[in-house]
Amino acid sequence: MGLRFSSSHSSPPSPSPSRGMDELPESCVALIMEYMDPPQICKLATLTRTFRAASSADFVWESKLPSNYNVLLRQIFNGLPSGSENGKRGIYSALCRTNTFDGGTKRVWLDKSIGKLCMCIAAKGLSITGINDRRYWNYIPTEESRFGTVAYLQQIWWFEVDGEVEFPFPAGTYSLFFRLHLGQPSKRFGRRVCNTEHVHGWDVKPVRFQLCTSDGQFVTSQCFVGESGKWSFYHGGDFVVEDGNASTKIKFSMTQIDCTHTKGGLCVDSVLIYPSELRKVKPFLSCS
Repeated sequence: MGLRFSSSHSSPPSPSPSRGMDELPESCVALIMEYMDPPQICKLATLTRTFRAASSADFVWESKLPSNYNVLLRQIFNGLPSGSENGKRGIYSALCRTNTFDGGTKRVWLDKSIGKLCMCIAAKGLSITGINDRRYWNYIPTEESRFGTVAYLQQIWWFEVDGEVEFPFPAGTYSLFFRLHLGQPSKRFGRRVCNTEHVHGWDVKPVRFQLCTSDGQFVTSQCFVGESGKWSFYHGGDFVVEDGNASTKIKFSMTQIDCTHTKGGLCVDSVLIYPSELRKVKPFLSCS
């Protein structure tokens, strides 16, 4: 009796949390996702079918795309990229991939966390004084560069690295960095080593950075290059883009042209252009 009484009055099983969430209207879930960051949307999409369907809504991803994304598509893909059949989510995914242009010397992508555009320019995409004279410079292969090659300076009197890029950057504030390394990194018996044989002259005078834009912005700064054995990001200046539908031309340089002494032992990997707000969340961008 007791057993029969207990079983007949047992409480009904409680619904699983995912079952309850799956009963939410898809349109309501999509409206909430519109205010979330892309990584949060992708995590929620794995919970239920309703969340997964809501995460595909075009208006959700259009709010994450740069306002000039149509201009970017024409510039990078010369039209629509593969995956665009998945709507705005597919376009966002395509722009987040690393896309190369200008003979493979430049790469551009959207930072997945904030949906802002980033760019990287290889050493081979820069104008380096004396680069064709192997007494001064050499291109060396390395796994420590996203381009697989860096420019290595043995010794020179006149140090000058220039570059320029013209691109429809979305409206916003950007920071430019030089990725440099004192000493020549390599691997020996599977371990990373750094040859500092040629490192000299960088503690005598500072390096000067200059940046200017086609709309008249101009920034100059200087600092010493120091600390051998690790890659460092040297801030070359900030610039502001107001109209993302027009291309902005940027010229930048890094020089040490005091010919009273030589300098050497420096690796030049690349120049990076990041949204300035990333300096708050990427500590390596704030070290120099």
